[in-house]
Amino acid sequence: MSDEPEPPGGRNSSNLSREVGAKAARKLKARRNPPHVWSGLGMMGLIGWSVVVPTLLGAAAGLWLDKRHPESHSWTLALLVAGLVIGCLNAWQWVAKEDRAIRDEQENSDE
Repeated sequence: MSDEPEPPGGRNSSNLSREVGAKAARKLKARRNPPHVWSGLGMMGLIGWSVVVPTLLGAAAGLWLDKRHPESHSWTLALLVAGLVIGCLNAWQWVAKEDRAIRDEQENSDE
């Protein structure tokens, strides 16, 4: 290894040109399809509902069980927490899937 710079047109030049080309292609694609505020709000709403719905269903089922079968422990609290956990796992899985899709799209556009 030497401290001398590589001559123009060397191996680093082709890597640099590929990297610059990929970044330029991503910028052009972003300009053609700009992200909208509404799409971001819709995404947050979708994630929120994927947590809220199982939580409310768990609470409703717990209230029904507490009325029908009174116990020393609260079914409402237990099923509310279970619904919250299920909703959070659901949202996490959905966000991870979307992240994988974005990364795959970026990798495919880089090639």
